[in-house]
Amino acid sequence: MEKHSRNEELDTILQAVRLFPRGAGLEEISRRLGPSLPRRTLQRRLADLVKNKELTRKGAGRGACYQYAIDINYSPVSATRIMRIEEPITPYDIPYSPEAKEILQQVQQPEDLRQAVGYHHELLDSYQPNQTFYLPQEMRVKLHHLGMPYGEQRPMGTYARELLNQLLVDLSWNSSRLEGNSYSILETERLITEGEIAPNKSSIDTQMILNHQTAIAYLVSAVEEIGFNRFTIFNLHGMLAEGLLKNPKACGRLRNIAVSISHTQYTPTPIPQLIEECFDQVLDKASVIKDPFEQAFFAMVHLPYLQPFEDINKRVSRLSANIPLIKNNLCPLSFIDVPDQAYINGILAVYEFNRIELLRDVFAWAYERSAMQYSNIRKTLPAADPFYIRYYHHFKRVGNTVIKKAMPKAEAAEYIRNWANKNVKPQDRIRFAETLEINLLAAHEGNFVSFRVSLAEFETWQVRWLGK
Repeated sequence: MEKHSRNEELDTILQAVRLFPRGAGLEEISRRLGPSLPRRTLQRRLADLVKNKELTRKGAGRGACYQYAIDINYSPVSATRIMRIEEPITPYDIPYSPEAKEILQQVQQPEDLRQAVGYHHELLDSYQPNQTFYLPQEMRVKLHHLGMPYGEQRPMGTYARELLNQLLVDLSWNSSRLEGNSYSILETERLITEGEIAPNKSSIDTQMILNHQTAIAYLVSAVEEIGFNRFTIFNLHGMLAEGLLKNPKACGRLRNIAVSISHTQYTPTPIPQLIEECFDQVLDKASVIKDPFEQAFFAMVHLPYLQPFEDINKRVSRLSANIPLIKNNLCPLSFIDVPDQAYINGILAVYEFNRIELLRDVFAWAYERSAMQYSNIRKTLPAADPFYIRYYHHFKRVGNTVIKKAMPKAEAAEYIRNWANKNVKPQDRIRFAETLEINLLAAHEGNFVSFRVSLAEFETWQVRWLGK
């Protein structure tokens, strides 16, 4: 029994290391595996894998880098199951449906053999919300089962808030990685949590990560206000596009110029009037879709296909897909482990063939990966405080006023007490004031967005709050 358990651990570690083609350090591997495997055990297992020539190691100590060995005999679980690895393989096999496999063959044809196409309005026109379904019922039921963590009703956005620190890193990194960003997940974590810019990285890569952090924090903090409407999607694009477009005025605005997309025979419509008409139609249809997974996937199909903005359309679609998940207290989708080529193939199938099956299967598989990851993480988190949940929106509302009015500590304390005396049950007033004051003391550049204030408002308040 012990031997079988150990082999499962080795298999899991090998799968984790495969995700880092250039190799990974102990911290990166440990983060990928989560808290279930103690650090010392991981060190011993890595040493065993190196000894067995299943991994290679460069360097020593904290600088050691482990890499998957390609030409090896690999025995993942039992000694009777051995295969020869001749070339790098995808870390995980996505279970494509027959329809997806059919379209995959067409997508993988050389680009010059595929037909040039433009935007087909019929794909959007033919979709009737709550009558047309891109996701089969069986798939929707499975995703609901995977993504629903609570047995009782919780305030909107509770799940995402519990996982916010992890979500900021995971979704920022994975969404950026799918755009070719060179940051590692460990470098992303340091940038987000400590403000440490990774050496030898482009300013574009750094800005992309920071923009994701801002946009994700916005979605979680403004959960009651967000939706498939112009205000949300324009602001989401503005946050993701900040500092990354040649024309700053294009941030958060529909495009009025023609655009082209590399490595595809698809050319989006260049007609501004049609872009605006179709954009509003996408939002109108998305906003009335009842099933949150169908709603999320609809956004992932139609926002990139229309290309309503000059650039950064796919990033907008990936984050907007999380809107219905966050609002319905479902596990968020952070695209953990999604191979970039699998995602690209799915998008190309929509672009060139108006076929959604390939992207659909990637979406379902990716959501299952996210649900598994966050289910394990939630088991290690402390239980949510019912008192904090009960008064969550009051905390945010009063904190917002304190920051926007730039109240120093004494003035803020008096304001909070007076507000609590009028709006909070007598037995909860002291604890309410203490809890909010603790949260204000803990506010910093990485979490102030939860109070729904701007950076300028936060910085002005900090000057008075800290007595600088």
